[in-house]
Amino acid sequence: MSVLIKTLNRDLIRNHAKIVILIWILQILGPVSGVMFTLFLFWGSFTLIDLGLSSADGLLTDIFLSIMFFLQHSIMVRSGFKQWLGKYMPDIYHNAFYGITSAIALLLVMTFWQKSATLVANADGIIFWILRALFFLCLAGFFWGSKSLGSFDALGVKPLMRYISNRQCKPQKIVAKGPYRWSRHPLYLFVIILIWSCPVLTLDRLIFNMMWTIWIIVGTFLEDRDLHREFGSQYREYSSKVPMLIPYRIPGNKPV
Repeated sequence: MSVLIKTLNRDLIRNHAKIVILIWILQILGPVSGVMFTLFLFWGSFTLIDLGLSSADGLLTDIFLSIMFFLQHSIMVRSGFKQWLGKYMPDIYHNAFYGITSAIALLLVMTFWQKSATLVANADGIIFWILRALFFLCLAGFFWGSKSLGSFDALGVKPLMRYISNRQCKPQKIVAKGPYRWSRHPLYLFVIILIWSCPVLTLDRLIFNMMWTIWIIVGTFLEDRDLHREFGSQYREYSSKVPMLIPYRIPGNKPV
């Protein structure tokens, strides 16, 4: 909300109208897709638009939607794609382009997902409440990690704001705070736990859980490799002290 308020400046609107409109689109699409995804994880899978498919075709549709989302994320984040994209748009738009396509891809997954009538598991009693508590703990952990990261900008709004405000980009550095003292990729860990903390497990949701968990783990290894290349010895020192995903070490008293 604070970002949107900053854009309500007459000079910014007059001089950078297109960028201001793009920021508003990102600030609307991002939260909407995020809320839908969170509800999907919490309540279990749902069908917003019933395509009238058979059980097998519905599952194939869900698999296709997941792969579509994976490809969008995995291809667009690669340096080769960014270099190719640089031929058609300035660098300041790259993260925003990734953010808006990610939000659209996630909205497509949530809108056209087909729920299966086959129930695999249904937790009740104390297990139900443990899973619910775990969900909210990990959701809080995700926001804790996002705040600790400082530079977290899933939508690509910050480069646009720096450009229209005529501010220079600060060099990135590794500052391990909060959950980043326990795990190098705590946000991915929290999402994996959120995925599996739903007490109602239908067949489509089981496929979702398995596919998205595997994709997140593979993506974690790829991102970790890219960070080693980008930050070199600084990241190697950090990775020697902090586990990649599972926090099996107790961090020291001082931030890394």
